[in-house]
Amino acid sequence: MSRSTFIKSTVILSVATLVSKVLGSIFRIPLQNIAGDEVLGIFSLVYPVYMVALILSVAGIPIAISKLIAEARTKDHQGAIREIYISASILGLLFGVTSFLLIFAFSDQLAYMLGGPETELALVVVAATLLVAPYMAVYRGYFQGFENMTPTAVSQVIEQFVRVGIILVAAYVLVQQGASDEVIAGGVMSGSIIGAFISLVFLRWTYMRSDVKAVASGEGYSFATFKHWAKRILKVSIPIAIGTITMALVNVVDSFTVPLGLRTAGVETGDINYLYGIYGRGLALVQIATVFSMSVVLPLVPLITKKLAERQFDETRSVIERAFYMTHLVSWPAAAGLFALTLPMNLALFTDLEGNTVLAILNVSSVFTSIVVVSIGIMQGINWAGRAALVVLGSMVVKTVLNVVLIQQFGLDGAAMSTLVVYLILMTATFVFIYRAVPFKVMDLNVVKIMFSSIVMGALIGLPTLYMNIASWTRLEAMGYVVAAILVGAALYAVQIFVYKAIGRDLLAQFPVIGKFFK
Repeated sequence: MSRSTFIKSTVILSVATLVSKVLGSIFRIPLQNIAGDEVLGIFSLVYPVYMVALILSVAGIPIAISKLIAEARTKDHQGAIREIYISASILGLLFGVTSFLLIFAFSDQLAYMLGGPETELALVVVAATLLVAPYMAVYRGYFQGFENMTPTAVSQVIEQFVRVGIILVAAYVLVQQGASDEVIAGGVMSGSIIGAFISLVFLRWTYMRSDVKAVASGEGYSFATFKHWAKRILKVSIPIAIGTITMALVNVVDSFTVPLGLRTAGVETGDINYLYGIYGRGLALVQIATVFSMSVVLPLVPLITKKLAERQFDETRSVIERAFYMTHLVSWPAAAGLFALTLPMNLALFTDLEGNTVLAILNVSSVFTSIVVVSIGIMQGINWAGRAALVVLGSMVVKTVLNVVLIQQFGLDGAAMSTLVVYLILMTATFVFIYRAVPFKVMDLNVVKIMFSSIVMGALIGLPTLYMNIASWTRLEAMGYVVAAILVGAALYAVQIFVYKAIGRDLLAQFPVIGKFFK
């Protein structure tokens, strides 16, 4: 594949991934507006459990298939391509069916440990997606093995658009019909199944019309063939799944321990879903902030593996420092802005001022969340995925204890506090590991300038809200202030970092996509 084709494919996939992630994050705001905090709470409790099962079922399979097919193509072994395709399909379906049956069989127990029986229907409905998603992942990996990223990119966007559309339409229709929160949440979760199915139909249609269909070799397919390729697929995919699942597990800890902490604090079971919906408001904002940060930074991470493989240690250090620098450049002002605008943003986006303290704490944590996601990616890039998983697993134990202890002391605010503390611990631990492998500048003057500029910007746009009676505002007034403050804040931040020389044209020119505008 030519360099220009490779760049084009990478850009297509990156843009599609960004669009999908933005849609997957921002829809929670209209969902809460339509269906309320209890439905958002059920969604926020159940979805992490599904995501862990999904990652275990499909994570790594596309990459494993693409790698094996690419190897088979270099040897002009068409029969092997068909064997890989069939083996991966069987393996994916086995994982998907097993994961669904486990969730279905233990749905009563899982629902009780989550927000109560109201979560069971949503859990079972969304788990049914596991019957479709693995097969969809096989097709994505198959096309990637032929260096064609377009089907994967288009299917991602189709899946997310359909999913989000069904979620919002189902929520609106069921609310209008006066359905219970349990039924609304179950209907909302159907969006995941339909989105995955439509995406699968598109991929299958594309496959049948393509000129890269798997060709039979004349030899029969046997169990021995499946066993051979299944081992090779798992050898590649399992480490990827381990690295991918770690962050999802942190959210699962919240799904199980926040309800436990609230029950221990004396909160009635019927109120848990509502309170978790308030907590989910903050999680939605953090996720949005993280998505935009990662969209700028993550294209740099794969370079680390390549530079290390070529033993270019100085270049590796440079890539790591650039990745962290860009994360600081984007995530600090995002966190400062979210914190400063907590009150008007809560009213504008979520209709009232419930949970302001929870949102404020989680907004601050967004900067550390962004840094940790990049750190985990870098650890995977330097082939330390196993150590990254251990770090996150250790943090899960800490978060479990902190959730129970702090929620008893501070209520729902305690859950937000534990999130902030755990991501600080994660950031520190991952920095230590990365530094041991590739010594890099953890903190320099430019980062200090970025932090200072962000704090000044946040203070200037946030302090006026302390002297305003925001509770008397309409949502439109609150949104007007938020939009104006974001524009003013962005200008203030940009002026500061250029005046303080925290960034320059030469530095901007080093980065993908935006760099060409500064050369």
